[in-house]
Amino acid sequence: MDNLPDQLVWEILSRVKKTVDRNSASLACKRLYELDSEQRHSLRFGCGLDPANQALTSLCNRFPNLVKVEITYAGWMSKLGKQLDDQGLVILANNCPSLIDLTLSYCTFITDVGLRYLASCSKLSALKLNFTPRITGCGILSLVVGCKKLTILHLNRCLNVTSVEWLEYLAKLETLEDLSIKNCRVIGEGDLIKLGSSWQKLKKLQFEVDANYRYMKVYDRLAVDRWQKQLVPCESMLELSLVNCIISPGRGLACVLGKCKNLEKIHLDMCVGVRDCDMIGLAQKSRNLRSISLRVPSDFSLPLLLNNPLRLTDESLKALAQNCPVLESVRISFSDGEFPSISSFTLSGILALIQMCPIRELALDHVYSFNDAGMEALCSAPYLETLELARCQEISDEGLQIVGQFPCLCILRLRKCLGVTDDGLKPLVNSHKLEFLTVEDCPQISERGVQGAARSVSFRQDLSWMY
Repeated sequence: MDNLPDQLVWEILSRVKKTVDRNSASLACKRLYELDSEQRHSLRFGCGLDPANQALTSLCNRFPNLVKVEITYAGWMSKLGKQLDDQGLVILANNCPSLIDLTLSYCTFITDVGLRYLASCSKLSALKLNFTPRITGCGILSLVVGCKKLTILHLNRCLNVTSVEWLEYLAKLETLEDLSIKNCRVIGEGDLIKLGSSWQKLKKLQFEVDANYRYMKVYDRLAVDRWQKQLVPCESMLELSLVNCIISPGRGLACVLGKCKNLEKIHLDMCVGVRDCDMIGLAQKSRNLRSISLRVPSDFSLPLLLNNPLRLTDESLKALAQNCPVLESVRISFSDGEFPSISSFTLSGILALIQMCPIRELALDHVYSFNDAGMEALCSAPYLETLELARCQEISDEGLQIVGQFPCLCILRLRKCLGVTDDGLKPLVNSHKLEFLTVEDCPQISERGVQGAARSVSFRQDLSWMY
């Protein structure tokens, strides 16, 4: 090893991806140990690091060039030793001058004090907090004030973040590119207006409201006026994901949907109040859209469902088909409570997408309007590679047998489909048509029936969902 050039040894180490393998390699000889210490740029630790602060000091001394650090205490119990506390973040701040990306998950001993220490990390550009219950909005504000290069901020289940002054400060910095706020009870859709001119730099937004607190955050008149009067530029937005949001005309995120002209990916999951006009405006503006995922809510009473003007219809799907020439991934799902006979999307709307867009991936969940006729129409989808059908109970063996005629299909997933049996898969056996076949919880398909239907087969049978 002593005779090998440094560049060659670095190349060898760079190809060793697993941490356990790198640790083993570094123990083989002193030279590998030293070079690995210089080259190691990322570190992940948590449970089992005991005593935590002393061990972290040793790790920082050994790996002086750390750029990315993830600290996770998922599954932690007191018998595993004391968690890393605020003093641990002092160690990181003092010993990792190159730190750019930091993730804290289930770190229940870290408080606002620890985040203030991190404010001295001038290069920090990505912070991700997942269930850090002692951290409040004050701690986040102190960090963003110090870390002026912050471009990525993720907050997931940060239950005590009750103030949003940090959003207003980020608006002044205009550096934020990736914002994710999930299940932070007090932060509502209306608060996002405080991002101000930072909207023009934002490339990725994920916003998820805790379903149990969906109606807790009420818009005040001032917030509504600000959304209506302030220009919300979203020219840089590439990915938008909204879950359990209330989208009302002229309020909050309804002002965003029609302004993302460069949007490539959108996910709307159980968003109450999305209208056809919102989706039509989105389609007309976002001609670069490549992926769309819709999960339609059904938490209305039956009379409202029959005459509800806020429900999405085929007009939305047809607008996407006509205006999004590069759309290649479509996922449509109805929530468990949806009434089968009142599906807001019909076969006509779905087929418009298939016929006019280069769809490569199609996933339908609980879509009762999709039947054997729809399967037959997929024969004319020249780009379709992946098909996923979940709880599509109108699909029978006759429709499933047509799969062999799809031009490019190589991945098929079936979940909880009641109408298909082993007979539907027989034409695929030994046909070498499919690369991957996944069958889960379909009561009339047996493990024997899937054998040989694809090069790689995954089978699971759990019928508890039926009872």
